[in-house]
Amino acid sequence: MDALDPDDPRPPYLQVANALRAAILTRKLEPGEKLPSGPQLAKRYGVARMTIQQAIRVLRDEGLVISRQGSGVFVRARTERPVGLRPHLERAFTEPHVSIDFVGFSGETLHGAIAEPLDKIRAGALMPESITLRILVPDPARPWSLPSRVEDMADSPAFRTRARRIMERHTEAVVDAVDELGKLGLVKEAHAEVRVCPTVPLFKLYLINDTEVFFGFYPVREHTVELAGEPTPMWDLMGKDALLSHLAIHPDDDDVGSQFVKQSRTWFDSMWNTVARGLSE
Repeated sequence: MDALDPDDPRPPYLQVANALRAAILTRKLEPGEKLPSGPQLAKRYGVARMTIQQAIRVLRDEGLVISRQGSGVFVRARTERPVGLRPHLERAFTEPHVSIDFVGFSGETLHGAIAEPLDKIRAGALMPESITLRILVPDPARPWSLPSRVEDMADSPAFRTRARRIMERHTEAVVDAVDELGKLGLVKEAHAEVRVCPTVPLFKLYLINDTEVFFGFYPVREHTVELAGEPTPMWDLMGKDALLSHLAIHPDDDDVGSQFVKQSRTWFDSMWNTVARGLSE
């Protein structure tokens, strides 16, 4: 029997969900593989069948498993549909130590995705011991090659000023929310920081707890915005249209997911520790 940790403050169903999730992400349970039955899992973890049903519901909401009537519960095949970011991000906050590194154009999607788990910490539903959050966005004080004006492909200082307001609104809200959790004593160690880099990333990347990466390219679209009172066509990076791919650490170091996570860590650290600067510098 895989007994649950009696000192773990999380409800039993979350502990079971965490164990099964780890098995799925490390491919101990392969895509398309059938999970053990409810009674078998209840016996394995020493819990009630209702607890197993709650755990399976969590994994189903995260897009990791699919129930087939009359057949059982199966690990979702990767080709069935993209896995959503929000459930995985929230799941990261069930761990004692949370680390999230983000690189992107404005931080708007990060703000939206992280708001719910932070609210759950305030409500006492999630209780991590530490949170470390690093946000890397482009420097709005430098000219950009993209986004650019459609008319002449030139940089637009007015657009950068607009982008800076959006960037500051979302990133500062995230930093303030994380810092508040530390000041209130809800998290023992809470640190969040924003830095800018000299290039505009053409992708967004989330590195979660050094075990998972969500990555997607920004499509370039013509987007008319009002600048200085005039509608101005811009070649813009459309973050909401970026389709995220999910990769995770695997016991096999040569696995594509393992290599991508490790290279993402190396790349992010190299940017953060060399050319990145504080937003106000």
